[in-house]
Amino acid sequence: MSSLQACAPVSRFVFEPQQVMSLLRQRIVGQDVALAAVEAQLKVLKADISDPGRPLGVNLFMGPTGVGKTEIVRLLAQAIHGRPDALCRIDMQTLAQEHYAASLTGAPPGYVGSKEGISLFDETLVAGSYSRPGIVLFDELEKASDQVLRSLLGILESGRLTLAGGTRTLDFRNSLIFMTSNVGAHEAGRRMRRGWRRWLALFGESEAQVLERALHQRFEPEFLNRIDRILMFERIEGRWLEALLDIELARLAQRLGPQRRVQLDESARAWLIAGHDVRFGARALGRRVRVMLEPAIADCLLDADGKGDMKVTLRGERLLVTRCA
Repeated sequence: MSSLQACAPVSRFVFEPQQVMSLLRQRIVGQDVALAAVEAQLKVLKADISDPGRPLGVNLFMGPTGVGKTEIVRLLAQAIHGRPDALCRIDMQTLAQEHYAASLTGAPPGYVGSKEGISLFDETLVAGSYSRPGIVLFDELEKASDQVLRSLLGILESGRLTLAGGTRTLDFRNSLIFMTSNVGAHEAGRRMRRGWRRWLALFGESEAQVLERALHQRFEPEFLNRIDRILMFERIEGRWLEALLDIELARLAQRLGPQRRVQLDESARAWLIAGHDVRFGARALGRRVRVMLEPAIADCLLDADGKGDMKVTLRGERLLVTRCA
């Protein structure tokens, strides 16, 4: 055995970081810094050198809506577990009131359900398995009450949550924990739309600084101090819109199948992109494809045998889909 082979690490995790990142980079555009941080984290997991007394990773994704924060987590679940819903997602906007903290920790002693230790967490998805990490997503973190946020401190610090009944403890030490937030994004977007982008960069706060200030106003230092990575996501605009449209068209092509191909000419592509609203991110362009392009394709399919190539052109303010000769 060579010395190189002797030093080769043997990981309990079966996923390959390169394969996971290949999927993420195919589907997420304009977020090179965030993707590089995710890749670094996956390599640490694969090497199996994470602190055993904490979750495998605690991440906060910040930025405006529709830039890929939640989608990255879903794609990680797809790549690691084989399906995008293989994650424990907690919608934090449903926990806006303090008494909703019991939804996470279970009912306190003396109340109905306390002995059962009922919680919003899916224990199977949280725990994962020996060869695959669990994935937990706290979506729209800033909308949760302060009491709910305080109930998360033990999870982020030691990877454990003792339910209020005292009979059960949930273990997050084999979990990748992700949190998303768009706190400050509205203010930053309003300033950018007013044309202040250049002046803010020269004389005032950058967009990232606006987000960071809002972050520290909303969350306590003891909470932020338990997060490994706070990643700022960029707005999707300019040169990224072409790549984003290609992703949406690739998804459509999968649904159409190999016997039905669609080709957009330059006028149709430009028209779809020109209608993009940067305030709503990737979802806006996806919605435009669904509302403007898919009905035109459906008309063409229903008028024929449903097979063959189709060409999409722009006629006036609508898309026209015709059969290719």
